[in-house]
Amino acid sequence: MTEASRVEVLVVGAGFSGLCALHRLRELGVRTLVVERADGVGGTWLVNRYPGARCDIESIEYSYSFSAEIEQEWEWTETMPAQPEIEAYLNFVADRLDLRRDIEFDTEIVSMTFDQDTAEWTLETAAGARYVAPFVVAATGILSVPLEPDIAGMDTFGGTSLFTGRWPRDGADLRGKRIGVIGTGSTGVQMIPVVAREADELVVFQRSPAYTLPWQVRPFAPGELAELKSRYGEIRAAQRAHPVGAARLSAFSVLLDMLVRPPLKSASAEERRRAVDEHGVMGALNWGDVFFDIEANRMAAELYGEAVARIVRDRQTAAALVPTHPFACKRPIIDQGYYETFNRDNVTLVDLRRGAIRSVTPSGIDTEQGHYGLDVIVYATGFDAMTGALSRIDVRGRDGVLLRDVWAAEGPVSYLGLQVAGFPNLFTVQGPGSPSAATNFVAALEQHVDWIVDCLTYMRAHGHRTIEALPDAQTQWIEHTTALVAPTVLVHPSCNSWYNGGNVPGKKRMYMGYTAGLPEYRRRCDEIAAAGYSGFTLG
Repeated sequence: MTEASRVEVLVVGAGFSGLCALHRLRELGVRTLVVERADGVGGTWLVNRYPGARCDIESIEYSYSFSAEIEQEWEWTETMPAQPEIEAYLNFVADRLDLRRDIEFDTEIVSMTFDQDTAEWTLETAAGARYVAPFVVAATGILSVPLEPDIAGMDTFGGTSLFTGRWPRDGADLRGKRIGVIGTGSTGVQMIPVVAREADELVVFQRSPAYTLPWQVRPFAPGELAELKSRYGEIRAAQRAHPVGAARLSAFSVLLDMLVRPPLKSASAEERRRAVDEHGVMGALNWGDVFFDIEANRMAAELYGEAVARIVRDRQTAAALVPTHPFACKRPIIDQGYYETFNRDNVTLVDLRRGAIRSVTPSGIDTEQGHYGLDVIVYATGFDAMTGALSRIDVRGRDGVLLRDVWAAEGPVSYLGLQVAGFPNLFTVQGPGSPSAATNFVAALEQHVDWIVDCLTYMRAHGHRTIEALPDAQTQWIEHTTALVAPTVLVHPSCNSWYNGGNVPGKKRMYMGYTAGLPEYRRRCDEIAAAGYSGFTLG
């Protein structure tokens, strides 16, 4: 057996969270190593290179706040960054902070085992290498494990099969091709308008229609970015105070604004009609009771259908594009010409509720509605969110308990989204029960990393070797997070979302986010730390 490499902290993943953790731990003087299964930094933003991939948070806020130098030196070009720019930003940060010397790429962790006698984790890679560390930080991402469908005949297709979660580094030539896209979640909504402009023919296979928020993304005007940079201190302070960690315009801030709007159920017919006349699909949804009252939510869906019908000329297509699940139970999607795309002569919508896919054939896709000849099939079929990355690693904690078995039996439990009971010294960045899924991911991860670094500092100062979440504290936290969403449409049975695991066959359903907002979450985490890490046992 090969000799194990030893470090104080081993970080799994070199995306936004992993790079931040490495930088902060090195500042503390902790000997840290990051292992990354890909060949470069970027995490989710490295592999999701599909056409149209873009963030739904403004660029100046979807960025690290720990370095004034990086804030001033990096030049964003658009109000909301596209994938190539985010990938370039993370490479810039890795170079600017000289992070690569402590990252091992092309290194896939397949097992992690905790030794109770030595209070250390042993990690093994697919290539047979071993690492030993007292502490592990799982910076494995919340949307890093794509769901690839199990459709009969996929391997028989004679054309090109593409998966949005592992798009070719050099791109794909889609010009003049007959292209089929399976999936109309966030990825599909972003990609379909772009692909439609290149394809000879585009066939969209829709399983579940999406609610979208029309959005204008634009280049920064001359001098605009410099003015924003001059106010970065003010912007960061506003971020910290904002429930979703994004003080400026974002999909989440639009949803929050809806909470203070008048209720739909008490609006007159004229008020409803005027809302759609003046604001289109946003007017259909912009009511204060849609989050809490399923009847109001259904009324909003009807208005939404009226708004879509004013954009999409074909009546049958317009009707098929209207969602049936409650608005807000899935992550909001920013939309740049999505519905207008279905007015193009080269675009066809196949509503799979009217007849499912039977199989992929050598020449295309066979459905109960007929056969569609294709040159390219793009699978945009979502993610096993929050828990997927760690569930695919053989993680064994105290007494050899397997983490994926815990989550299969109990649901995606954790304490604060930071640790799982029974798995000492294993920190999770943005684990289930954290605000990550409903916030600006970067603002939320920085809070997590800061908390972990402060915790390790405390343990050093007080001579502790282990920290482990207590089962009772974990149970109470999950009860708290569950109670927050109980009065809302977020847990309605008709919603199969990655928020609740309903998009993954066999995954136990549980809403996985913390919805009271980042400031309240930060307050609770700080309170727990100030009390000597209540809810944890330190050894």
